[in-house]
Amino acid sequence: MSLKDILSVTMILFAVIDIIGSLPVIIETRKRVGHIHSGKATLASLLIMVLFLFLGESILKLIGIDVSSFAIAGSLVIFFLALEMILGIRLYQDEVPETASIVPIAFPLIAGTGTMTTLLSLRAEFDTEVILIGIVANTLFIYFVLRMIEPLERMLGKAGISVIRKVFGIVLLAIAVKLFRTNAGL
Repeated sequence: MSLKDILSVTMILFAVIDIIGSLPVIIETRKRVGHIHSGKATLASLLIMVLFLFLGESILKLIGIDVSSFAIAGSLVIFFLALEMILGIRLYQDEVPETASIVPIAFPLIAGTGTMTTLLSLRAEFDTEVILIGIVANTLFIYFVLRMIEPLERMLGKAGISVIRKVFGIVLLAIAVKLFRTNAGL
C-alpha cells in the first residue's frame, strides 16, 4: 500500500463520481425537494460502493456476466455521460423524484454504474484496503460538497458550473477509453 496508489485510486474515483460535475443535477434536485439530506445521501452512497466492492463480482457471476464484459458496458456508459457533459446534450433522460433526495443523489448519481464498474476494475490493479481508503476519502468530499451546496452554487455561478462540467467530462472520456481498451484487450 503506497501513497501513490491511494492518490491514484482516490483521483480515479473522484473523476468517475464527479460530485463537482454533478452540481447542476444536485442543485436542481435541491430546488425540487427543498433540502438534500447530505448525511443520509453520503452514507447510502458509501454503503453501495463498499457492498459492490465486495459483492459486485459475485453478483455478476451469479447472473453469468464476467467482470470484463461489465467493465466494457460500464465504459460505454461513462463514455456517453462524458459526451453529455462535454457537448451539453442529454442522451439519457432521467426523472428526478420530487419527494426524495437520497435515491437520485446516492444512486445513481454518486454510486452509479460508472462508479461500480470502476470499483471492479480497480480491484484488478489495487489492494482492497487502498480502494476502501479512496472510497472513504471521496465520501468525505461528497459530504462536504452536499453540505455546502448553496454557497457553492452562489460562488460558482452558472458559467463556473458549466466549465467544471466540461473539464470533468474530458477526464471521464479518458477514463472510459482506458477502461474499454484495458478490458477489450486492446
